[in-house]
Amino acid sequence: MAREKQPEAADAEGTPERSYREQLDFLNPIAQPLASRKLTRKLYKCIRKAAKHKQIRRGVKEVQKFINKGEKGITVLAGDTLPIDVYCHIPIMCEDRSLPYAYVPSKSDLGAAAGSKRPTCVIMIKPHEEYQESYDECLEEVAALPLPL
Repeated sequence: MAREKQPEAADAEGTPERSYREQLDFLNPIAQPLASRKLTRKLYKCIRKAAKHKQIRRGVKEVQKFINKGEKGITVLAGDTLPIDVYCHIPIMCEDRSLPYAYVPSKSDLGAAAGSKRPTCVIMIKPHEEYQESYDECLEEVAALPLPL
């Protein structure tokens, strides 16, 4: 049985990652405002720093709970999550509480940035003094994105 699993692991490592442009083909119709390629990289970098300091909320249930409690931060949603009913209420909650949010193209990349092997559809980045400069830069750019009508 162990012999069967080894070739699978080798195949998984050998598969090339999809580029930003290829990931755009799998987006949901509600994935607005979508972060640009440059902003997506900045958000992933900020998520990695926040995960190192345990300053992220991961998953729909946890993010929803802390938005309701009034916690502040940048909400990052994955644009390729299906079905969209799973998390379509999160942007509305963010708008009601005037929290910035943005979509990135891939849930697997979002999970990887958070230091997990598991794909994640929603992450909230909390501010922290260790990476405040990176956080403020991301916050400024996400807030500047146009909201959907």
